[in-house]
Amino acid sequence: MNRLNRRSALALLGTPLVGGLATLSSPLALAQSFPSKPLRIVVPFGAGGVADLTARIVAQKLNELLGQPVVIENKPGAGGVGASDQVAKSAPDGHTLLLMSNATAVSATLFKSLPYDSVKDFTPVSTLGLFDIGVVVASDSKYKNFGELLADAKANPGKLNIGSINIGSTQNLSAELFKSVAGIDVQIVPFNGTPAVVNALRGKQVDAAVEILAPVMGQIKGGALRALAVTSEKRSAALPDVQTTKEAGLPAYLSSSWNALAVPSATPKAVVTRLHKEIQTALADPEVSKKLRELNIEPRGQTPEQTAAFLQSEIKRWGDVIVKAKIPLQ
Repeated sequence: MNRLNRRSALALLGTPLVGGLATLSSPLALAQSFPSKPLRIVVPFGAGGVADLTARIVAQKLNELLGQPVVIENKPGAGGVGASDQVAKSAPDGHTLLLMSNATAVSATLFKSLPYDSVKDFTPVSTLGLFDIGVVVASDSKYKNFGELLADAKANPGKLNIGSINIGSTQNLSAELFKSVAGIDVQIVPFNGTPAVVNALRGKQVDAAVEILAPVMGQIKGGALRALAVTSEKRSAALPDVQTTKEAGLPAYLSSSWNALAVPSATPKAVVTRLHKEIQTALADPEVSKKLRELNIEPRGQTPEQTAAFLQSEIKRWGDVIVKAKIPLQ
């Protein structure tokens, strides 16, 4: 191809020319060719959990909408630091995404230092959904409702034990938030995983527990556990008869878990816009919505700007809980 024809062909493709040569790596060129290869969603949790399943459900639809495979890469451990660092240092071309969650916000203040900036090094694309947290007890517990638990905690300072999973987890900090806003003196007892929390409840090692509802829904439906309240703004669709903490007389105790997708901060805006558009289409798909709701996840997309503001507000909120609970920085 001669020089003139090459220039004309590149111009038709919309590729910028600098000094007679195409800037093939320019933001415009990247956006126009996106996606040009399979995408990866790096998930900071193991396979089979709520976060992993959320990513897989959305990824399956994105595969169809983007015309490229969307692969899930599980990278659990260290509060999501390794996964986040990997994505922060990835090529900013939209092909590598991070599944953000409450853990992203918690890590921003729980760790003394991070190899990335939780706000500056990422561009949030959209939230995916919110899922409920509940206060649960064993089915044979003396507490029949949240008000009874709260009253007993106030009447017997230092006597009650509240279980959660690991220190610094969303559930653990939600338990600390309960303690703080209710003004009660209870012991927060951390366990290594949800099964251990359930065993502690049934074995009377703890009086109640704060847990994401999805992994204990089977025990609640099966009658082994009883949910006293959910900590979200509105009642859970999966447990419509269970009151919210607000309805139970503790309106300041609001907490829910969430997931979002983000890309490295230098990703071209046009690529972010395309990803956002397809994520909203995926979340609006009836089959995707049905699968998420079956996991007790409320599909909810936000604009990149709204998601960024939400992340910053979550960092501040959980940072305040960490300080008030005097949780040692890691």
